[in-house]
Amino acid sequence: MARRRSSLAPLALLYAALIVYASLYPFGEWQAPRTTWWRFLTGEWPRWWTAFDLVSNLLGYLPLGLLAAGAALRAGHGGARSALTACAAAALLSFTLESLQNFLPGRVPSNVDLALNIAGAALGAAVAVSLQALGWMARWQSLRDRWFLPQAPGGLALLFAWPAALLFPVPLPLGVGQVLDRAYHAWLDAVQDTPLQDLVVLPVDPAAFPPLAPAWELVAVTLGLLAPAMLAYSLTPPTWRRGVIVVLLAIAGFGATTLSTALNFGPHSALGWITDATPLGWGLGLTAAWVLVFLPPRAAAAAGLAMLLGLLVLVNAAPTDPYYASSLQAWEQGRFIRFHGLAQWLGWLWPYAALLYLLARLLGREAAPKIAG
Repeated sequence: MARRRSSLAPLALLYAALIVYASLYPFGEWQAPRTTWWRFLTGEWPRWWTAFDLVSNLLGYLPLGLLAAGAALRAGHGGARSALTACAAAALLSFTLESLQNFLPGRVPSNVDLALNIAGAALGAAVAVSLQALGWMARWQSLRDRWFLPQAPGGLALLFAWPAALLFPVPLPLGVGQVLDRAYHAWLDAVQDTPLQDLVVLPVDPAAFPPLAPAWELVAVTLGLLAPAMLAYSLTPPTWRRGVIVVLLAIAGFGATTLSTALNFGPHSALGWITDATPLGWGLGLTAAWVLVFLPPRAAAAAGLAMLLGLLVLVNAAPTDPYYASSLQAWEQGRFIRFHGLAQWLGWLWPYAALLYLLARLLGREAAPKIAG
């Protein structure tokens, strides 16, 4: 099989990073284990366990096996080799993390978890090999060749990650990338009582910023939808298909934001994120995206850079309201801890990764678009 560039490899790495974060969070109070670190391999059945723990350990590694085996298949390896590679990588990752949990007092390593993780990865790899045998991967490649440019894999991974980034509570609808407050206080803590403590001091604490005016919130919502749209345009030939992609992005953004609100405040408040400015901002974003549907890919990358920068300025100028702070506490201390890592880091870093990608698209060579009928 010919080797092809695929978005599955960066997605697999991203998902592996999620597993590392979820397995070792909160990364504090490391200490030497009381027994040998490998003793968990021969341990008995855990004394405290729930059905949720068993299912989550099995299903948690399934996407990793699916993505890793799919990436290996796309690289031209055979089905058996791809499945074995995915299972070996998942087993090594799980064994390493279970071993490291010996050094965290709040975590308990388990051979049952290790076995379930490997089984989940094997199940995911089997799904990938089955999809390959059924021809679904070839169909996806044909679809991608018609809809996207050859250099699209990294950007596609960013597009797929965008709805997940919206699952972490945001200060404004579609307002990912608010890092100023945390970065500023982390800087103050790091340089306290050092000669650098007066080097960067803001006149107003970011947490005390006044609320954005409705007009600026409207602009932020519009840019929040246009930014991923321009990212998609930088990956696609200028055809009518872009209009379909924008509609799918809008649906995904709406669904992810509604799900996030429902998880934090209950199903009865699922649409509570919709403010007076949201419907108009959503409409303006869709309309502008459709007007720009035939923008050349390189021009779309430049427009995406400008829109992301504008969005980041507005999002980081927005205050952290009490409901937002409450939802953050629920994610960081409550029942969402297993999903805390991926959503938090995606919500913070997605626009900055998109900025770097779009900048690389601007500076790199542009492949000739394939415009299919």
